[in-house]
Amino acid sequence: MKLKRSILQFGPAIFAIGYTIGTGSVTTMTVSGSRFGMQLLWVLLVSCLFSWALMEAYGRYYLVTGESALFAFKKHLKWGSIISILIIIGVTLGQWNALVGILGITSNALYETLVIFIPGLSEIQYQATLIIAVIIIIIMYLILLTGKFSLFEKLLTLFVTLMGLSFVISNFIVLPDPVEVTRGLVPSIPDHSGGAQMVVAFVGTTMAAATFLSRPLFIQGKGWTMEDMALQSRDAINAGILIFVVCGSIMMVATSTLFHEGKTVEKVLDMVETLTPIAGKFAIAIFLLGTLSAGLSSIFPILMIFPLLIADYKTGKLDISSRQFRVLTALVCLIGLTVPLIGGNPIEIQILTQVFLVFVLPLVVLGIGILVNRTNLMGEHKAGWLLNTGLVLAFVFSVLISYQGIMVLIE
Repeated sequence: MKLKRSILQFGPAIFAIGYTIGTGSVTTMTVSGSRFGMQLLWVLLVSCLFSWALMEAYGRYYLVTGESALFAFKKHLKWGSIISILIIIGVTLGQWNALVGILGITSNALYETLVIFIPGLSEIQYQATLIIAVIIIIIMYLILLTGKFSLFEKLLTLFVTLMGLSFVISNFIVLPDPVEVTRGLVPSIPDHSGGAQMVVAFVGTTMAAATFLSRPLFIQGKGWTMEDMALQSRDAINAGILIFVVCGSIMMVATSTLFHEGKTVEKVLDMVETLTPIAGKFAIAIFLLGTLSAGLSSIFPILMIFPLLIADYKTGKLDISSRQFRVLTALVCLIGLTVPLIGGNPIEIQILTQVFLVFVLPLVVLGIGILVNRTNLMGEHKAGWLLNTGLVLAFVFSVLISYQGIMVLIE
């Protein structure tokens, strides 16, 4: 019971982890670990520090003013309506692309696991994968139709807990080299094909704009007020730490089992089999549970993001029970079935998606940076030197990464 209470104390952090750590993160961290070892661990650390600063800023702003992100941008910033619309378009397209890859990877992972026990399914790969994807998306949509925030939170907590435990346990099974992990904290970019793209993908999957924009709405759903300011700050720190620990564990597993064996990830089951040489099928089951939980924990909030952003822009209120919410989430469900329908490579699509996600990040950082420094809005709670340092560095970092993302796409 004590463990259950501790887990349920995580508020909007659970949704932050759900948006941030999905199969996109699993894919990116595993591919990075298999190709470059722990060399990009520093990128993960920096991204998590900046993510903490942004979650703190958005959460603090809401508790002080009672205004959600896009509603505040529209109300207080010059060109705020245009900025908000651009953010909605960018975040929505990025999250929809992410959903396409996530559902493709999750359904493929389930299919390839079933083939191990039912070899005859190998003859109907397309049909079986599509059926699995349809079942997953229907179940998720039916849950969303309930319109109960507490139910969403509990289910997401379950998925996130299973995911975190699975990857951390997997990490203890392989026992990574401490020296190699420490060396990964020294900034460097792999001098190999795909190295720059992987750096951009790291930022895209860790500093997810949807995470920050949705935070005020989920704090609203939690019912927090000014009296919960310290709780909000602790929740933001917890989210940053957990994202680093879980994603770092995935990298370490891939480094210990794939990188040193000279193997790379080419298909979904390669990710699940990273532990096979050390712990056999038991390890496959653990890592698969983590991968599936990551997928399910991301599908759930991604289905919500478009209607949430629309409601944020129009009214600044959390909307999870209206007809508009049900219609828009149904549309997103259909979009998510793209990869299973066309039979594309979900891993390639997922990594490219992470690159696209960085382009609206500078606007998301700049907007909240301006608002949390306005005395007429924040009073004594306006950003101090520590938070401002994090926001300034996050903005510079996001601009550099967006530029690098453009270069990657051109190449």
